Amino acid sequence: MNFLVSPAYAQEAAGGTAGAMGGLLQILPFILVFVVFYFLLMRPQQQKQKQLKGQLAALRRGDRVVTAGGIVGVVQRAKEGATEIEVEIAPTVRVLVMRDTITTVLRDVPQAAANDSAPEKRAAKG
Repeated sequence: MNFLVSPAYAQEAAGGTAGAMGGLLQILPFILVFVVFYFLLMRPQQQKQKQLKGQLAALRRGDRVVTAGGIVGVVQRAKEGATEIEVEIAPTVRVLVMRDTITTVLRDVPQAAANDSAPEKRAAKG
């Protein structure tokens, strides 16, 4: 049964600095992967969270928001520092939502309003 097991021989280190340099070269790929991972994934996500936090703090009446449940509504009442915001999701339908559940703040013109003004622009041009 000795023929199945090959003998293992220890290697001698050529010098003290070569051993330390070899250890660094083994860890270097992991460090590089972490640096790339940080700049491509972690840092942009942190910046996005910081931007959203600023937008949530600056919410005001008339801003369009999207909740975590996917509901789009218009802010009707938002007190500074309050955790609840009153959002109108349909004509005469108002709900209270937690400020932390808002995932997106839409500051553009609603699609229906943009469609209503489009024929007037076409008529003025024509």
